[in-house]
Amino acid sequence: MSDSRYKVRVSKDYLVFCSGHFITYLGDQCERIHGHNYRVAVEVEDDLDQNHYVFDFIALKDLTHAITDELDHRMLLPTESTQILLEDDGPNWRVRYQDRYWSFPRNECALLPIANTTAELLANYIAGRLREALTSRGLALPRVMRVEVEESFGQSAEVEWRK
Repeated sequence: MSDSRYKVRVSKDYLVFCSGHFITYLGDQCERIHGHNYRVAVEVEDDLDQNHYVFDFIALKDLTHAITDELDHRMLLPTESTQILLEDDGPNWRVRYQDRYWSFPRNECALLPIANTTAELLANYIAGRLREALTSRGLALPRVMRVEVEESFGQSAEVEWRK
């Protein structure tokens, strides 16, 4: 057995999503609605397989791209927030924060099972979706997976998951 460690990373121009969001912070404050041109990078570490790969680049790019496509040109809304409340309003989602509210067409929203639409939790959401996609396709989970979400140049968050 070698002491070498192997990892692969994908960070392509099409692993992006342009979305609107707002977050709550300090317990009693809420940002204005704004958007980002998010970029996603995924890195996995593991031993080499029988093909001498850590992981197939094409599969990793395709799986990640499918997730970023679902988020692209959507309003990102957290379903697990205790401060941002979602209400069914017919063809729209009515979104409330204290005395403020907004109405968004359902098909223009991405409802995410997270507490806040921070870059950190978006990275964790994407990592979870990637693990689900790998498992559902019968692919082995890598020993380590890192997902980075950059919300603007020089400003990103990363999550690391270990098997």
